[in-house]
Amino acid sequence: MLGAKHKRTKPYTPKHNGKVERYNRILAEEFLYSRTWISEAERSAAVAVWNVHYNYHRPHSAAAGQLPASRAPVGVTNVMASYN
Repeated sequence: MLGAKHKRTKPYTPKHNGKVERYNRILAEEFLYSRTWISEAERSAAVAVWNVHYNYHRPHSAAAGQLPASRAPVGVTNVMASYN
């Protein structure tokens, strides 16, 4: 995992957990509730595609319009949604 470590944060505390809370909000607004899903399997398959879009094709205002993947030295493709 290239030195990545899993760290737990206190739920619902944007002060400590702002990036995660913002990602979850965008995921809910732009993906999870943007349409009606036929099944959980359909939604699970689509979230992988959406994560690639989010990290490699969608400019982020907090990153001065850059793509998140362009700011990392190595591409990150293993970030999964926290919603089940």
